[in-house]
Amino acid sequence: MHVLEAGFETKGRPCVLLLHGFPELAYSWRKVMPALAARGYHVIAPDQRGYGRTTGWSAEYDGDLAPFRLTNLVRDVLGLVYAFGYRHVDAVVGHDFGSPVAAWCALIRPDVFRSVVMMSAPFAGPPALPFDTVDKPAMPPKDDPVRRDLAALPRPRKHYHWYYSTREANADMHRAPQGLHDFLRAYYHHKSADWTGNKPYPLSAWSAEELAKLPTYYVMDLDKTMAETVAEEMPDGAAISANRWLPDSELAYYSAEYRRTGFQGGLQWYRCGTSGTFDAELQTWADRRIEIPSAFIAGRQDWGTYQRAGAFEAMQTRACGNMILCELIEGAGHWVQQEQPDSVNRLLLQFLEATRAGHPEPARVP
Repeated sequence: MHVLEAGFETKGRPCVLLLHGFPELAYSWRKVMPALAARGYHVIAPDQRGYGRTTGWSAEYDGDLAPFRLTNLVRDVLGLVYAFGYRHVDAVVGHDFGSPVAAWCALIRPDVFRSVVMMSAPFAGPPALPFDTVDKPAMPPKDDPVRRDLAALPRPRKHYHWYYSTREANADMHRAPQGLHDFLRAYYHHKSADWTGNKPYPLSAWSAEELAKLPTYYVMDLDKTMAETVAEEMPDGAAISANRWLPDSELAYYSAEYRRTGFQGGLQWYRCGTSGTFDAELQTWADRRIEIPSAFIAGRQDWGTYQRAGAFEAMQTRACGNMILCELIEGAGHWVQQEQPDSVNRLLLQFLEATRAGHPEPARVP
């Protein structure tokens, strides 16, 4: 595992682990790590399985998906914590697809991960198990008609999760007609607060009619690739020059890494979810809540908070039993820790210091 570190100069510091999402890397935490290290933390941010300079995974579309399932991603994180000589960390923080990994870390090993921060992707809890079925006829699994219904809309659409699960998705982005760098520029712009169309609000249901209200980076036109979708919102040269949260020199790091690796490693995570292959394993934790101190942080202009109807509310009322902070940051879209790092750092430190009061001893194993 390739990791970035801050605060490694002295021993005995409490540890904080930062988990990135898609299509990002450990580098996405570059504006957070120094602030946490300056307050006495040892901060570790890995390139997760399937990303960047971390090795030992297969990018074959027809390869084994099992290594990319959530429980194994938790095992990766646990192995990393142990490799650095910690029996526990003060917090695991996850953004985007790193958010469910962080949530499952908290659910499966609360003894190791003493608090959790989920960013930009609410956690609604584990999948349910059928209940009270002894004297009732067995019911077949419910069919989710959303994909079919989206395609049948007057303006035919498709959900990006299922697009990301197709064989073509990696090549569509890796070999984008506009070039990979410009593809990423448009993708990051489209999901940021810089795109003025990002004015999110709760959806009332998981239905084609409601999902069609989402921007096209979530619910795409049926006949378009993601590269074609975001190209329609490519910022002009003046907007790119004025961008301070992701100047071209920093975007170049992402584009160089993804040009080398492609996107399939990250796309395998989506395929695990859409296939349903590993749902039964996750039902092992049915009805279990996150009981350690938890927080949620997202941009106020981020549709990710609401893309699955009811998840934001379920996280606060059912999935987490000890949620002590829930904040939407003005002026940030989906890339909240890059767009508004000062606000994120303030909230993270506020949360960490509130939770650390209950665990004051050093966390590193001699």
